Amino acid sequence: MNERQKDRPWLMRTYAGHSTAEASNALYRRNLAKGQTGLSVAFDLPTQTGYDPDHILARGEVGRVGVPVAHLGDMRRLFQDIPLEEMNTSMTINASAMWLLALYQVVAEEQGADVTRLQGTTQNDIVKEYLSRGTYVFPPGPSLRLTTDMIAYTVNHLPKWNPINICSYHLQEAGATPVQEIAYAMSTAIAVLDAVRDSGQVPQERMGDVVARISFFVNAGVRFVEEMCKMRAFTRIWDKVTRERYGIEDPRQRRFRYGVQVNSLGLTEAQPENNVQRIVLEMLAVTLSKDARARAVQLPAWNEALGLPRPWDQQWSLRIQQVLAHESDLLEYGDIFDGSHVVEAKVAELVERSLAEIGHIQEMGGAMAAVESGYLKSQLVSSHAERRARIESGEEKIIGVNCYEGTEPSPLTSDLDGAIMTVDPENEARVVAALHEWRDNRDEVRAQRSLEALKAAAAGTGNLMEATLECARAGVTTGEWSWALRDVFGEFRAPTGVSGAPVAVTAEPGTPMAEVRRKVARTAGELGTGKLRLLVGKPGLDGHSNGAEQIAVRARDAGFEVVYQGIRLTPEQIVSAAVAEDVHCVGLSILSGSHAELVPDVLDRLRRAGVDDVPVIAGGIIPPADAAKLVESGVAAVFTPKDFGITEIIGRIVDEIRRANKLDPLEVAA
Repeated sequence: MNERQKDRPWLMRTYAGHSTAEASNALYRRNLAKGQTGLSVAFDLPTQTGYDPDHILARGEVGRVGVPVAHLGDMRRLFQDIPLEEMNTSMTINASAMWLLALYQVVAEEQGADVTRLQGTTQNDIVKEYLSRGTYVFPPGPSLRLTTDMIAYTVNHLPKWNPINICSYHLQEAGATPVQEIAYAMSTAIAVLDAVRDSGQVPQERMGDVVARISFFVNAGVRFVEEMCKMRAFTRIWDKVTRERYGIEDPRQRRFRYGVQVNSLGLTEAQPENNVQRIVLEMLAVTLSKDARARAVQLPAWNEALGLPRPWDQQWSLRIQQVLAHESDLLEYGDIFDGSHVVEAKVAELVERSLAEIGHIQEMGGAMAAVESGYLKSQLVSSHAERRARIESGEEKIIGVNCYEGTEPSPLTSDLDGAIMTVDPENEARVVAALHEWRDNRDEVRAQRSLEALKAAAAGTGNLMEATLECARAGVTTGEWSWALRDVFGEFRAPTGVSGAPVAVTAEPGTPMAEVRRKVARTAGELGTGKLRLLVGKPGLDGHSNGAEQIAVRARDAGFEVVYQGIRLTPEQIVSAAVAEDVHCVGLSILSGSHAELVPDVLDRLRRAGVDDVPVIAGGIIPPADAAKLVESGVAAVFTPKDFGITEIIGRIVDEIRRANKLDPLEVAA
């Protein structure tokens, strides 16, 4: 077949950013030179949650999981020598999406770009932040207003920009089934489109332009037949909703447009080389079917369950895409699943069940009401607990984890500490110093005047984008913009979903759960307390709370009284809660890499509070060398993704409580 007749490949991106704007800029330019066709910006957690690098909650988090962008100068350096008018840029940013888009637009203007030609996406899906990822700032109502204002602004001023990426990716990471992923994402889209329509900012005759700029960001798991059918079901439901609910007649405007990052939940620390074939299978789910093919694809690296991937690891994932697009014949054919009875039956089933759940959510008052009531979160926690139970029982097989565990030594991980990239711990101090220099050198009067104008606009009903753009031009910082809006909108703490989650693992006599329950009860009796008390803490800004929630649910079911206050706590707050609740163990969960600073801080504060008999355990993506240092500093035990047996972890926690209280060890029957 002639090359000209082949379909154009999807946009190929790598989710990237770290340390500083300068270091990330160099990485982007290297990736583009390797054939990457778009950029996908990873921001660090302070940027995502609206804090400047010198805020107490930012400690240990600056530049770890992404690039810190605190002001216009950082954004300039991030895209230096990258012509934004020619680039397609995806920015994974939600609560502070309006702010980062404003910085991006101003940098483009400074480059001399025609902003009407800017192409890219701001994720801007706040609903899934309340449910799974935790980088929300404001309550649902004001958050939806920010999203609505951005959509209205971009439709009128940045017509090629996707102002929102309805994001079901993290829902699957939090345990969503395909039906839940479709239903919750579609319910979010309905809430957003209703808000835009009802705001009066876009006339009815232009709603087609709004719908045409709505994109989705989805997850593709290893069950690639089901995942491919899920994408076809997504396409069918979106066409139906936009036509029937919003009256969009043009089929091009109703097209389901989506990008994908394939599943990271299924990547394993054990035998991590197996992650390569998992990534390939997951990519096929969103590329094989022409009628539901992704517009953009970014793949994780094989070693993301171990730590931060290196440039070479990201290159490997890019090459996977390039081989499929340029060496295979995939793009030479129409939809290869047309006429498949198996596929059609599965798609029809997913459509029917998803529409039923969408209807249920609408009866509750829509996605925002379902967030505030805790319904969506509790459903996800329950689904995730059920999945973990299937893995632990062996019903759901994961190669190298619960079956085929024997392995030859891997040359890829022979030097585990060298198999991932580490961020210089001195980087944070340099970023903070640069921030202070920026503040010292800006026009302070203009900056403060722009912040007052922003607060006045927020207290009113007008669109907030113009006031935000002036803040960007005036040198306002990310934290200052967010605090101005916090002053008006307030902050929010989302439901954890833990208390409402049903029991996922039974405790019939002879089961591991029954034995752990016996250990818990006996230990409580020997300590003369009604129940053992476990504090599950999330220090810092890491909002990935799935693991913490599963530990909390299983500990509750094992007979513990669990103290879990949700995400985003300082070490001081965690220690205060531990003392006030008189807990028997403190469990700290961190996936962002800030464990090296925050966990020792908790230990030190506990000792200073006179609480030196309460064991502290840590869990997360913690490299072996870091784990050894934590144990040396006084951590009783460290758990990483390879420790998949949650019931076994709860048993280990009881062991540490007994050891700390000088009780004889108890054995659990195998």
